[in-house]
Amino acid sequence: MKLNYCPVCGKLLRLRPHPTEPPTLWCEACQDWRFPLFSCAVSAILLDKSGRRMLLIRQYGDSDPVLVAGYVDKGETAEEALLREVREELGMTARSPRFLGSHYYAPSETLMLNFLALLEEDEASPGPEVDSWEWVSVEEAIKLVKSGGLAETLLADWDGRLNC
Repeated sequence: MKLNYCPVCGKLLRLRPHPTEPPTLWCEACQDWRFPLFSCAVSAILLDKSGRRMLLIRQYGDSDPVLVAGYVDKGETAEEALLREVREELGMTARSPRFLGSHYYAPSETLMLNFLALLEEDEASPGPEVDSWEWVSVEEAIKLVKSGGLAETLLADWDGRLNC
């Protein structure tokens, strides 16, 4: 999110030379630096207990399957957010979350924290955000997700090398 006004006092910010950073926004009223703000979210490659099937979802009327993802709530760790999102969206329990890496997703100005996790159950009880879900092989998942999307990037980076 591009800052124009101070998130603390609401005064107009000015770009100013910083002693150790590139030129940075400064609030004259607060006498403090203001750095860019962005959202933080989690996404997950969710595997069955055998590690051979991956769960993909479709949501919000979109025909492209995606990975389960959601924003990290204030006061929550990324791992807690992942477990909560899986529970809310699928009614399932994830275990053994392993951090895979992060990607900045510019369209929503979001830092995506990507995980791999195993699911305890074989059947989902999806919440209202999920239109449908399916188990697919890892190879199928790579072919099904939207070309150029974040899921494709994450799956290509992972490519089955790390296990839970």
